[in-house]
Amino acid sequence: MIAVTGAAGFIGSCLIARLNEEGYRHIVAVDDFSKEEKNRNLEGKSVKERVHRDDFFEWLDRNHREVEFIFHIGARTDTTEFDRSVFDRLNVSYSKEVWKRCVAYQIPLVYASSAATYGLGELGYDDDESLIPALHPLNPYGDSKNEFDIWALEQEEKPFFWAGLKFFNVYGPNEYHKGRMASVIFHAFNQIRATGRMKLFRSHRPDFKDGEQKRDFVYVKDVADVCLFLMHERRHSGIYNLGSGTARTFLDLVNNTFDAMGVKPEIEFVDTPADIRDKYQYFTEAAMEKLRGTGYTKPFTSLEEGVHDYVTGYLRDSKTW
Repeated sequence: MIAVTGAAGFIGSCLIARLNEEGYRHIVAVDDFSKEEKNRNLEGKSVKERVHRDDFFEWLDRNHREVEFIFHIGARTDTTEFDRSVFDRLNVSYSKEVWKRCVAYQIPLVYASSAATYGLGELGYDDDESLIPALHPLNPYGDSKNEFDIWALEQEEKPFFWAGLKFFNVYGPNEYHKGRMASVIFHAFNQIRATGRMKLFRSHRPDFKDGEQKRDFVYVKDVADVCLFLMHERRHSGIYNLGSGTARTFLDLVNNTFDAMGVKPEIEFVDTPADIRDKYQYFTEAAMEKLRGTGYTKPFTSLEEGVHDYVTGYLRDSKTW
């Protein structure tokens, strides 16, 4: 069996879809299933068992001999949440318990870290592990992810294979439940459909024109492909960036959304909300040489291809993957 935490969430459910496509049917879906809207992400998927996240460790203690791999994708991901106790419990302490059991039961592990650990990019976006203790995330979410990365690197006892993945700006199907935290593409599609236009944050820095803030947008299908590669590869443990490797502007992203919808672009710029203005990343771009060095050769989906597939294959008809 393969266990996936955060199974009903955005990336976790897409990973299960990819596992199903590859013929894996014995999936243990771990999550808090109390939110009905998220459960739609698991409809039509082959899942052997659903386990509430609070019961997972007891379940694993009983069933670890049957578990071949753990993808620990579940986390609190709200960058506007400032109650650190929430992140300490769900992102740090919970992840430590997953790690300890993977050590005890010799289960290989892939877990979700985040590009939020890089903060404003003062040290760049290189996944050199020696730099991790010096990073300065901008919010408690990023702090929690960096704290666990540091803790993992410090451990003398590690799973025989493990990988932490620093997800950059992931977009794609199954994110409809994420509210404010959903991708700009998701919000663009809904704004354009409702009003025929799209609002973007204007730049509050003189070195960036409005709409030319850049992020590394990575399609969730590529994220799932990398996860499966690491599940099979199991040789090069460590912490890796997971982006497309190419920064693109928000104008690129939104114009591609308009194009996929067949609508003439009409963009309005608004002030970045004051509560996130001093924590806003103007540029991110994943250095991908380390992951490529493990033997991963598959090209990443271009922004044009990814947006078109997402809009026409999923958003337009409210479909999940």
